[in-house]
Amino acid sequence: MAQTATYPSDPRIHVNAEHLQRLGPKSRSLSLLPRQPARSILNGRHASRLRGRGLNFEELRTYMPGDDIRTIDWKVTARTGTPHVRVYTEERDRPALLLVDQRVSMFYGTEIYMKSVIAAEAAAIAAHRVLGQGDRVGGIVFGDTDLAEHHPQRRPAALTRFLSSVGELNCSLNAKLRPKPTVTLNDVLKQAVRLAHTNALVCVFSDFDGINDRSERLFSRLSRSNDLILFNVFDPSSRALLPGVKLTVSDGDNQIEIDSSIPDLHDRIKSAMEDRLSQLNLWSRRYGFPIVPLTTAVPALDQLLKLFGHPGGR
Repeated sequence: MAQTATYPSDPRIHVNAEHLQRLGPKSRSLSLLPRQPARSILNGRHASRLRGRGLNFEELRTYMPGDDIRTIDWKVTARTGTPHVRVYTEERDRPALLLVDQRVSMFYGTEIYMKSVIAAEAAAIAAHRVLGQGDRVGGIVFGDTDLAEHHPQRRPAALTRFLSSVGELNCSLNAKLRPKPTVTLNDVLKQAVRLAHTNALVCVFSDFDGINDRSERLFSRLSRSNDLILFNVFDPSSRALLPGVKLTVSDGDNQIEIDSSIPDLHDRIKSAMEDRLSQLNLWSRRYGFPIVPLTTAVPALDQLLKLFGHPGGR
């Protein structure tokens, strides 16, 4: 893992593990269980409802009046000549795998927060709720060169370790970083496929920079046997670059000025910004997983409360 930077006083730019721990009590009204409020984004037209915990096979027993006929095991019934039913019990918990993007592309924001901060806070809120509802929490926190893998566990210590990794990578981000990327989003998705075999909740908190055809195949595999939710973190400047605006963009050492009043330049920038979102929406419709939009202009908790249909969100 990268060396932790000194924690600054401005939580709009960096957040540490202590800050992320404090989000727990504030997020208790949220739920990632199958039953969602009527206004929840997970009840949307193209969003799949959460399947929740799976079922464990408990026993075979003879049929009794009142049993659901759909549970009859016809093979055993035919072999024994007596109706038998299969009895299942709900799993005590299920794993949740949270993939948290803290690459340099996330260290950007023209409004209130950095994209990296919104992703970190949203992932922390989800982690608190997963553990609070009795499920196992784990995930993969990744930057351009660093990656921390946490196997899902149902223990407060597991949550603490996960939030520590998120805070460490978040605080290491700065505008002067010049990483030679050794970790890609596709690398992380491939690891998620290995970890989330079936009936897991997989949440990805990212700006999805660098997605391609291989990403589509990995999203397809993850959504086939699991509940997949993409939390698309964006800055308003990527959705509405107004013409006639001059922007100065810096990477920490060098800077360039972009004049969006130049028609051809404005159109090319706008097209590039829209392509990524269009690709995600296409895959959402094709494979049935929901996309939750998160902007840098509003606190993460307020957005999640509104998007998941709870009062008090904005």
